[in-house]
Amino acid sequence: MATLPNQLDSITQRYGPHLTFNTGVRLATGVEPDKVVKTHCCFCGQQCGIQLKVKDNQVIGFEPWEDFPFNQGMLCPKGVKRYLQGAHPDRLTTALERDEKAAAGFRPLGYDTAIQRVASEIQRIQSTYGNEAFGILSGASLTIEKAYLMGKFARVALKTPNIDYNGRLCMVSAAAGNKKAFGIDRAANPWADMLSSEVIWIAGANVAECAPITTNYVWQARERGAKIIVVDPRITPIARTCDLFLPIKPGRDIALFNGILHLMIENDWLDHEFINNHSVGFDALAKHVKQWTPRHTAEATGITERAIRQAAEMWGQAKSSFLLHARGIEHHSHGVQNVLGAINIVLASGRIGRDGCGYATITGQGNGQGGREHGQKCDQLPGARDITNPEHRAYIAGVWGIDEKEMPGAGVDAYELIRKIERGEIKGLLSLCFNPVVSLPDNEYVARMLDKLEFYCVIDFFLNESAYHADIVLPGSLHEEDEGIVTQIEGRVIKINKAIDPPGEAKQDWRIIQDISKAMGRERGFTFTEPREILDELRVASKGGIADYSGITYEKIEAQGGVFWPCPDNDHKGTERLFEPNSWNPIAKGAGPFYFPDGKARFNVAPYTPPTEDTDDEYPLMLTTGRVVSQFLSGTQTRRIGPLVNQYPEPRIELHPQLAEKLGIKDGDWATAETRRGAITLQASVVTTIRPDTIFIPYHWPGRKSANRLTIAAQDPISKIPEYKVCAVKLRKSEAPTND
Repeated sequence: MATLPNQLDSITQRYGPHLTFNTGVRLATGVEPDKVVKTHCCFCGQQCGIQLKVKDNQVIGFEPWEDFPFNQGMLCPKGVKRYLQGAHPDRLTTALERDEKAAAGFRPLGYDTAIQRVASEIQRIQSTYGNEAFGILSGASLTIEKAYLMGKFARVALKTPNIDYNGRLCMVSAAAGNKKAFGIDRAANPWADMLSSEVIWIAGANVAECAPITTNYVWQARERGAKIIVVDPRITPIARTCDLFLPIKPGRDIALFNGILHLMIENDWLDHEFINNHSVGFDALAKHVKQWTPRHTAEATGITERAIRQAAEMWGQAKSSFLLHARGIEHHSHGVQNVLGAINIVLASGRIGRDGCGYATITGQGNGQGGREHGQKCDQLPGARDITNPEHRAYIAGVWGIDEKEMPGAGVDAYELIRKIERGEIKGLLSLCFNPVVSLPDNEYVARMLDKLEFYCVIDFFLNESAYHADIVLPGSLHEEDEGIVTQIEGRVIKINKAIDPPGEAKQDWRIIQDISKAMGRERGFTFTEPREILDELRVASKGGIADYSGITYEKIEAQGGVFWPCPDNDHKGTERLFEPNSWNPIAKGAGPFYFPDGKARFNVAPYTPPTEDTDDEYPLMLTTGRVVSQFLSGTQTRRIGPLVNQYPEPRIELHPQLAEKLGIKDGDWATAETRRGAITLQASVVTTIRPDTIFIPYHWPGRKSANRLTIAAQDPISKIPEYKVCAVKLRKSEAPTND
């Protein structure tokens, strides 16, 4: 830690008043960069193209990359200011070891010594308690090369099944629903297909703040005549310009989708040719939704009958349509049911697999799509293979050069891994770019479990809140300090290009993992010298799988502006739009466009269940959580970028004027939100853009400001995603907190 101020001072002296780090003063014109590097934004799943300006191994600014097809030079506030994080004084440039006597609780440690300590602790724990006693929590913003390596590291070097990733908190309900209905987990269409849609349905997706460039596609479609339907408990910015807003009660989305399908059937707004020839299961679903009359749907959802009928008519009578959804319908104990309900109304319309007719989930994390395809999920092997499938196991074991019997079976999800610590089954943990103390629900419990571990190692580029519980912290790499591929929101595989070297003793994450393997004497299979070599092995490992990347190379990506997977060989250009009649499909083999042996999509009966914790007399309100435009996930990066902090410096509690009047709360007053798990006190924002029975708190802050002190650890039984989007809460006017 002592080296950080010196690093900061040298940069300040070099550029003087032209550059600051956390106050947002931009680099003055006249300082010419040494080079400009085409790469991508480090934040959300859109992965917008950006050009980073570099001087003396520092990112000093950016230029728009107008030729990149997705964003065409446009960036959101986070993308514009992302370059300011690199020289922040908090940047880790040396390893740290816990030292309770030190002022900050840590002391600097030489990198090699730290690696030896990590390796010896892993060996001690595994030799004492067994291989399964050590766990891995990995990140969904890693490059695919790193994600692949983490899965291999857990199963080959550590021989533990206990690995999962923070995509468990993001996309897994969408993934499970997609696989049940389509047999494949990927956005079905490129975003450009929206431009020729008559109707765009947006469910549980605050696109203007969480995926701002997507807003441009929606607005372009609107300018061409498209009607926009938005479903959300809050009138988000995209909802202010839509044609029909449906203010749903949190957690009731499947009831709405069932009600819409009921009206589609009643009015014969169906594509019978598609249903009869390209799907199975419709009759059982039609029988199930008979009960979901407009009145019943209105009672369950809190939406008027008139609005429900209007939505069904707009959707049902359209000739082309595009449905988008995100965490708003997925972060539930019945998130998979919600997703299946959305897919059911798409399939019933037959509007999929062609221009202007599509379906997609909005990926939240930087590599949320690619990060869940190649082996860092607890039940998955590369190529989106199933770790319990004997053929899949045998193939990957062959690629890795191990006996299939040596490969562990399925592990558990990220939250269950934390519960295993409580039960004494997990004694040691390594996390990479995962901040569970802020990200996981009921996070005071999570913090206690991290403290219970015998050994905890964190790899990151800043000392995140979880790292304060660690025994060893290893300095990892920023997005711009490494290269590799990621898969963005549309299913387009793109290339991250290295712009600068890591500072001090910081290392690329894949090098750190290999150094640990070597120190353990388990380096066989972990001797890659560059990311390209990891990708070459991954291409072999994914070949023949559903997520087939075998035809994807760095050169093809740069030549084409990205490659949509699946891409089965070097001559294949990639699959831009799924489910077209003659598209490549290794599962159906010509029988049809969907990824089942018969080539047909599946309708799925999705019964309605209320939230795990509904309102009652003691907790009469609903809490929902989400993002704001200037912050990202647990805030490890964005809370260190001054202009983004200035834009939204503190979390607030949003509540409706009717509720505010009832409770005697005025805009700016302090208020305490309390659930059965904890309480937080924040200032109130009285707004007309939220349901009167619901409050909203953004989740990017730690400690006493953390919304996840309140959220419930209930999970979807299929996807294991936590129910972030609804729990019972009570609210009262309060005094300002006495300390931070």
